Amino acid sequence: EDFLNLIFKAMMKDSLNSSHPVSSAVQSSEQIEEMFDALSYIKGASLILMLKHYLSKDVFRAGIQVYMHNHNYGTAQSDDLWDSMNEITNGTLDVKKIMKTWILQKGFPLVTVVRKGKVISVQQEKFLYRMEPENWTSDASHLWHIPLTYITSRCNFTHCTNAYLLDQKSGT
Repeated sequence: EDFLNLIFKAMMKDSLNSSHPVSSAVQSSEQIEEMFDALSYIKGASLILMLKHYLSKDVFRAGIQVYMHNHNYGTAQSDDLWDSMNEITNGTLDVKKIMKTWILQKGFPLVTVVRKGKVISVQQEKFLYRMEPENWTSDASHLWHIPLTYITSRCNFTHCTNAYLLDQKSGT
Protein backbone atom coordinates (compact mmCIF):
# COMPACT_ATOMS: atom_id res chain seq x y z
CA GLU A 1 0.00 0.00 0.00
CA ASP A 2 2.85 2.38 0.80
CA PHE A 3 4.45 1.82 -2.61
CA LEU A 4 1.10 2.29 -4.35
CA ASN A 5 0.62 5.62 -2.55
CA LEU A 6 4.10 6.69 -3.65
CA ILE A 7 3.32 5.70 -7.24
CA PHE A 8 0.22 7.90 -7.28
CA LYS A 9 2.18 10.85 -5.85
CA ALA A 10 4.87 10.38 -8.50
CA MET A 11 2.23 10.11 -11.23
CA MET A 12 0.68 13.37 -10.06
CA LYS A 13 4.05 15.11 -10.39
CA ASP A 14 4.75 13.39 -13.71
CA SER A 15 1.37 14.47 -15.11
CA LEU A 16 2.43 18.12 -14.96
CA ASN A 17 4.05 19.62 -18.04
CA SER A 18 6.87 20.83 -15.76
CA SER A 19 7.93 17.22 -15.07
CA HIS A 20 11.21 15.71 -16.26
CA PRO A 21 12.27 12.38 -17.82
CA VAL A 22 13.63 9.60 -15.61
CA SER A 23 16.91 9.77 -17.51
CA SER A 24 18.50 12.70 -19.33
CA ALA A 25 21.88 14.26 -20.03
CA VAL A 26 23.05 16.70 -17.39
CA GLN A 27 25.48 19.60 -17.60
CA SER A 28 25.88 20.72 -13.99
CA SER A 29 25.88 19.39 -10.44
CA GLU A 30 22.57 21.20 -9.82
CA GLN A 31 20.98 19.25 -12.67
CA ILE A 32 22.33 16.02 -11.20
CA GLU A 33 20.70 16.80 -7.85
CA GLU A 34 17.39 17.58 -9.59
CA MET A 35 17.43 14.17 -11.28
CA PHE A 36 17.52 12.26 -7.98
CA ASP A 37 14.02 12.96 -6.77
CA ALA A 38 11.00 10.84 -5.86
CA LEU A 39 9.77 10.95 -9.45
CA SER A 40 12.95 9.33 -10.80
CA TYR A 41 13.07 6.65 -8.12
CA ILE A 42 9.37 5.76 -7.91
CA LYS A 43 8.66 5.99 -11.64
CA GLY A 44 11.86 4.04 -12.29
CA ALA A 45 10.79 1.30 -9.88
CA SER A 46 7.33 1.19 -11.45
CA LEU A 47 8.84 0.83 -14.92
CA ILE A 48 11.04 -2.05 -13.74
CA LEU A 49 7.94 -3.77 -12.28
CA MET A 50 6.07 -3.19 -15.56
CA LEU A 51 8.94 -4.75 -17.50
CA LYS A 52 9.14 -7.72 -15.10
CA HIS A 53 5.44 -8.39 -15.52
CA TYR A 54 5.60 -8.10 -19.31
CA LEU A 55 8.70 -10.27 -19.78
CA SER A 56 7.73 -12.80 -17.07
CA LYS A 57 9.51 -13.32 -13.78
CA ASP A 58 11.90 -15.94 -15.17
CA VAL A 59 12.98 -13.96 -18.25
CA PHE A 60 13.40 -10.81 -16.17
CA ARG A 61 15.48 -12.64 -13.56
CA ALA A 62 17.69 -14.14 -16.28
CA GLY A 63 18.20 -10.66 -17.76
CA ILE A 64 19.20 -9.28 -14.35
CA GLN A 65 21.67 -12.15 -13.91
CA VAL A 66 23.27 -11.40 -17.31
CA TYR A 67 23.43 -7.71 -16.40
CA MET A 68 25.06 -8.41 -13.03
CA HIS A 69 27.54 -10.84 -14.59
CA ASN A 70 28.49 -8.46 -17.43
CA HIS A 71 28.96 -5.46 -15.13
CA ASN A 72 30.38 -7.12 -12.04
CA TYR A 73 32.78 -4.66 -10.35
CA GLY A 74 32.24 -2.13 -13.11
CA THR A 75 30.08 0.77 -14.14
CA ALA A 76 26.96 0.67 -16.24
CA GLN A 77 24.44 2.83 -18.04
CA SER A 78 20.70 2.23 -18.39
CA ASP A 79 21.22 0.89 -21.92
CA ASP A 80 23.35 -1.88 -20.44
CA LEU A 81 20.37 -3.23 -18.52
CA TRP A 82 18.15 -3.13 -21.61
CA ASP A 83 20.89 -4.83 -23.67
CA SER A 84 21.06 -7.63 -21.09
CA MET A 85 17.30 -8.11 -21.34
CA ASN A 86 17.59 -8.16 -25.15
CA GLU A 87 20.22 -10.90 -24.85
CA ILE A 88 17.71 -13.08 -23.02
CA THR A 89 14.81 -12.36 -25.38
CA ASN A 90 17.02 -13.38 -28.35
CA GLY A 91 15.79 -10.57 -30.57
CA THR A 92 12.13 -11.50 -30.18
CA LEU A 93 11.54 -8.26 -28.29
CA ASP A 94 13.50 -4.99 -28.34
CA VAL A 95 13.45 -4.12 -24.64
CA LYS A 96 15.74 -1.12 -25.17
CA LYS A 97 13.34 0.40 -27.71
CA ILE A 98 10.37 -0.13 -25.38
CA MET A 99 12.04 1.24 -22.27
CA LYS A 100 13.56 4.30 -23.96
CA THR A 101 10.03 5.53 -24.69
CA TRP A 102 9.41 5.50 -20.93
CA ILE A 103 12.67 6.83 -19.51
CA LEU A 104 13.62 9.48 -22.08
CA GLN A 105 10.38 11.42 -22.15
CA LYS A 106 8.46 13.00 -19.34
CA GLY A 107 4.93 12.08 -18.43
CA PHE A 108 2.92 8.97 -19.09
CA PRO A 109 0.15 7.89 -21.44
CA LEU A 110 -3.57 7.76 -20.96
CA VAL A 111 -4.83 4.63 -22.74
CA THR A 112 -8.44 4.65 -23.90
CA VAL A 113 -10.02 1.25 -24.55
CA VAL A 114 -13.22 0.90 -26.59
CA ARG A 115 -14.97 -2.41 -27.19
CA LYS A 116 -17.37 -2.89 -30.09
CA GLY A 117 -18.49 -6.50 -30.19
CA LYS A 118 -15.38 -8.65 -30.43
CA VAL A 119 -13.16 -5.76 -31.56
CA ILE A 120 -11.11 -3.89 -28.98
CA SER A 121 -9.61 -0.55 -30.00
CA VAL A 122 -6.92 1.15 -27.94
CA GLN A 123 -5.54 4.64 -28.25
CA GLN A 124 -2.82 6.49 -26.36
CA GLU A 125 -2.23 10.15 -25.66
CA LYS A 126 -0.11 12.02 -23.15
CA PHE A 127 -1.93 12.51 -19.86
CA LEU A 128 -1.77 16.02 -18.44
CA TYR A 129 -3.36 16.66 -15.05
CA ARG A 130 -3.31 20.41 -15.34
CA MET A 131 -2.39 22.59 -18.26
CA GLU A 132 0.28 25.09 -17.30
CA PRO A 133 0.20 27.72 -20.09
CA GLU A 134 3.71 29.02 -19.37
CA ASN A 135 5.19 25.51 -19.72
CA TRP A 136 2.87 24.05 -22.36
CA THR A 137 4.37 22.11 -25.23
CA SER A 138 2.60 20.06 -27.84
CA ASP A 139 2.31 16.36 -27.07
CA ALA A 140 1.87 15.32 -30.70
CA SER A 141 5.26 13.59 -30.72
CA HIS A 142 4.75 11.64 -27.49
CA LEU A 143 4.52 7.93 -28.09
CA TRP A 144 5.09 5.13 -25.60
CA HIS A 145 5.52 1.43 -26.26
CA ILE A 146 2.89 0.19 -23.85
CA PRO A 147 2.77 -3.48 -22.85
CA LEU A 148 -0.91 -4.25 -22.39
CA THR A 149 -1.90 -7.53 -20.78
CA TYR A 150 -5.40 -8.88 -20.78
CA ILE A 151 -7.46 -11.94 -19.95
CA THR A 152 -10.30 -13.67 -21.73
CA SER A 153 -12.87 -16.20 -20.64
CA ARG A 154 -10.51 -18.95 -21.85
CA CYS A 155 -7.33 -17.42 -20.46
CA ASN A 156 -7.02 -15.79 -17.03
CA PHE A 157 -3.96 -14.67 -15.07
CA THR A 158 -3.57 -18.03 -13.33
CA HIS A 159 -3.41 -20.01 -16.59
CA CYS A 160 -1.90 -17.66 -19.14
CA THR A 161 -1.47 -14.02 -19.97
CA ASN A 162 -2.19 -12.48 -23.32
CA ALA A 163 -0.07 -9.48 -24.22
CA TYR A 164 -0.25 -6.74 -26.82
CA LEU A 165 2.40 -4.09 -27.36
CA LEU A 166 0.80 -0.77 -28.27
CA ASP A 167 3.64 0.94 -30.12
CA GLN A 168 1.50 3.26 -32.26
CA LYS A 169 -0.96 6.03 -31.36
CA SER A 170 -3.77 3.52 -31.77
CA GLY A 171 -4.31 -0.17 -32.40
CA THR A 172 -6.96 -2.86 -32.70
